[in-house]
Amino acid sequence: MLDPYGLYEITGDLPELDGPVLIQALTGFVDAGSSIQLARESLLDNLENEVIATFDLDQLLDYRSRRPPMVFVADHFESYEEPSLALHLVKDQLGTPFLLLAGPEPDLQWERFIAAITLLIDQLGVSVTVGLNAIPMAVPHTRPVGVTAHATDKRLLGEHESWLQRVQVPASVGNLLEFRLGNSGRDALGYAAHVPHYLAQTGYPAAAEILLDSVSTSTGLALPTGGLRESAKLVRGEVDKQIADDEQAARLVTSLEAQYDAFVRGREANLLADSDTPLPTADELGAELERFLAEQSRDDS
Repeated sequence: MLDPYGLYEITGDLPELDGPVLIQALTGFVDAGSSIQLARESLLDNLENEVIATFDLDQLLDYRSRRPPMVFVADHFESYEEPSLALHLVKDQLGTPFLLLAGPEPDLQWERFIAAITLLIDQLGVSVTVGLNAIPMAVPHTRPVGVTAHATDKRLLGEHESWLQRVQVPASVGNLLEFRLGNSGRDALGYAAHVPHYLAQTGYPAAAEILLDSVSTSTGLALPTGGLRESAKLVRGEVDKQIADDEQAARLVTSLEAQYDAFVRGREANLLADSDTPLPTADELGAELERFLAEQSRDDS
């Protein structure tokens, strides 16, 4: 059946669930290191799941801005990679059911899409919605992957601390969904992994791992990260090898290490304002996100 907004179709009867978690993993905005994509692939490839609702992408997607790939062989088109935006019912490693919204971020009809998702959240009795993001940052790959947490209610953040007070960034459907849910009194939070900016255009499984670990910590879900951890080790070894052969890249990483270590020391001593090596400003972070999005647009073209 179709929802009142005409954007999705239920594939069967809606399951009866006991306050499930909804993880939203939409790609197309800032997915540095393809971290969101890697995280959702880890969930769908390793956990029992089924689609319970599909969205009409003909109403939501601008195909010209993100053209789906086709394969041409000799004298004919062999295949078309049809995009899909769907709500999955997934069981974690202990059999606990949760929901996963996976697919491309809608280009169009954001408010109607959010209204439709909110209706599903209410119908399925979702207890909390968790969003995944990954942003390019001036951090070294030789240090632990950091994560920025945000929520509609501070009690959802646990021990996560904020390091940035105010910044203007481009909007996304996922972040707007969190904002709208908070305005209506519903619980929502999100995690943004910090991906080294020089690795933002390649797969970075270490960031996908920290995203899923963060979700597990806040929700109690048992999520698979073993494959991501092994992939992260392989990527780390390859990056280390490439940087060892590139003097300029090595100098960059050394500089980022000094900046990162100064930040950690200052944070531990609660003396951030006295650090000789400042973190990127809010304006610099916003500019970095804009640059990353512009590069993605050029790649798509």
